[in-house]
Amino acid sequence: MLSVDYRLAPEHKFPTAAHDAWDAVRWVHQNADTLEIDANRIAVGGDSAGGTLAAVCAIWARDENLPLRLQLLLYPGTTGHQDTKSHQTFAKGYVLEDTHITYFFNHYLNTPEDRHDWRFAPLYAQDTDGVAPAWIGLAECDSLVDEGIAYADKLRLSGVAVDLEIYRGVVHEFIKMGRAIPEALHAQRDAAASLRRALYA
Repeated sequence: MLSVDYRLAPEHKFPTAAHDAWDAVRWVHQNADTLEIDANRIAVGGDSAGGTLAAVCAIWARDENLPLRLQLLLYPGTTGHQDTKSHQTFAKGYVLEDTHITYFFNHYLNTPEDRHDWRFAPLYAQDTDGVAPAWIGLAECDSLVDEGIAYADKLRLSGVAVDLEIYRGVVHEFIKMGRAIPEALHAQRDAAASLRRALYA
């Protein structure tokens, strides 16, 4: 498993993070022999903004005929607007608040038009036909849950195999809380099992 970093805003604005993530995926594929990995058994994944970048990389991989076995997306951001019901319901008091999202967007985006670019909001991609199968894990009490469901629906309508899990009663970032809540350990096991099936089935 490789953990990939990317340059951060506000010093490096959109689409820097997306390009850094894709450059890393492409580099891993091109250097598979040196890394002693199978170039045909690669998956991408991440949580929150990392989940967004993984979804973007899955679309790029499709476009450039780079084989991926899985896109593993944990509560990804997929839209460019805070206009779903879950954004209203969980706007305050649920870890990721509406003011936080606005702050992140304002520091990363260059113009309002960037909100509609699929490299920022993969739900707006023209199509997702032929992208890698997806495992999507969402938190029920999260502003991003509705857009995560919408992205799962978009993939399914494109004929992409999707395993969608919604973990009840938990908030954004919950998967990192394994020492405190059993749902985090459950989600970790589910994600690991999905990855194992995708890479070794």
